[in-house]
Order: sequence, then structure tokens, then C-alpha cells
Amino acid sequence: MDLEKHSAAPAPAPAAGPPALRASDADRDRIARILADALAEGRLTSEEHSERLDTLYAVKTVGELDQLVRDLPAPAAAPRPAAPAPAGAAVPPPAAGPVETVVAVCSSSARTGRWRPGARTRAVSVMGDITLDLTGAVFEQQVTEITVTSVLGNVEVLVPENVTLRGYGSGVLGNFDVRGEGAAADPQAPVVIVRGFALLGNIEARPKRGSRLVDLAARLRRHPD
Repeated sequence: MDLEKHSAAPAPAPAAGPPALRASDADRDRIARILADALAEGRLTSEEHSERLDTLYAVKTVGELDQLVRDLPAPAAAPRPAAPAPAGAAVPPPAAGPVETVVAVCSSSARTGRWRPGARTRAVSVMGDITLDLTGAVFEQQVTEITVTSVLGNVEVLVPENVTLRGYGSGVLGNFDVRGEGAAADPQAPVVIVRGFALLGNIEARPKRGSRLVDLAARLRRHPD
């Protein structure tokens, strides 16, 4: 009896894994809090914290972010989410941290003195001048991020000498200049991150000579968050 020859069925192609999930601002904030806690607890040195913080704002995916804290304890458990809303009911958007916005359009605006910058501040200057003076500010978080857009305008950010300053930005026919990034900072001092884009404008961030935050360790012990 003749046997029909059948070609072997091709092996199924391996299922493609899901694409890497892009990191959101909330994802970066979560990792920044874990790094800040590790620094305060002595699990990371100031140099290690600085290196990981630089990487935090350079990587793109959630998986890459998680690699930065894989050797660190997870933060305290978050409150349990509320029960799902009934079908047809309006679902409120997820809560997000407040963002203070400072705008100067053909004008000037400033934040100086004893003010409390939030975790996020947005500054927009269009043919205007903005000054964000943090030398007398009360920091209520370890990491403060300032996002700046300058179009034919000028934005200046001043910080105390012992605060860690980081900058990520660029300019097109403009200037983005963050000074003092290599200066020695208090290992428990707040971290100020300036991210910006200047179009025919100027963005400058620098420590103010002679200005320092004092008793940082005691303040962080009283208010660890």
C-alpha cells in the first residue's frame, strides 16, 4: 500500500511578546521616591543616587525604570483602590499631583522668598522674564522637577549651593545652561531637576553663591516624605 508523503507542518512561530511599555511621569515619580528613601536610609551613597537619578530621566520604558530599584525595598503599600463604579456611572480621572504653572507673556513673573514649590512646576515664557528663586524656598519633597519652555524669553532658576542640581534640555537658536551640576552638594539635600527647551530664548539654572539650606538632616527626619 502506497503511503502518501506529507510535508511536516511548519512549527508555529513564537508569539511576539508585548511591546515595552513607555514610562509615564507617574512611573518616574514612583522610582524617584524609592531612590530618595534609599538615600535617606543609607542604602545608596550620594554618588549612587545621583547616577541612578540621571539614568531615571534618560531611559524610556517601565522595565528600564524597574531595573534601577531591583536591589532596593519596595515602598510602603499604597491605599487599596476604591470599588469600581457601577456601569454607566461617570468615572473620575486618576488623581495626579498638582502642577504649579508660572507664565509670562510679554511680561515678567517671579517666585521668591519663603514659598513652597510643589513636586512639579511648569514655567512658560513667551517674550517675557521669569525668575524662580528657590534659595528661600521650603522643600516638602526630595525631588523637585521644573519644566521650562522659553520662546524669545528669559527664565532663571536659582537654588541654594548645597542642593543637588540636574539639567536636561536643549535650545534652538537659544540657550539652555545649567551650572553647578558637578558641585559638591549635601547628600541629604533636595534634588532640583530642570528640564527645558529654549527657542530663540534663554534658560539658566545655577546655585546662588552664599545661599545654603541648613539643618537638612533634621528636617528630613521630621518630614521623611
